[in-house]
Amino acid sequence: MRPDLLDILRCPVCRGELALTVGKKDGEEILTGTLACAHCAVNYPIDDGIPDLLPPDERD
Repeated sequence: MRPDLLDILRCPVCRGELALTVGKKDGEEILTGTLACAHCAVNYPIDDGIPDLLPPDERD
């Protein structure tokens, strides 16, 4: 995931802004980490550079 996506990504639950916590990077690409919504307290994992933006009750 590229960090500039934060400008357009929003929480799918409440449409709030997401905050990024980086776990591992490869250059500018974020490979692992978390996107967190401060408004509704939902966290979305980033794994292999792909953010999982499904609401928590719809994840595996």
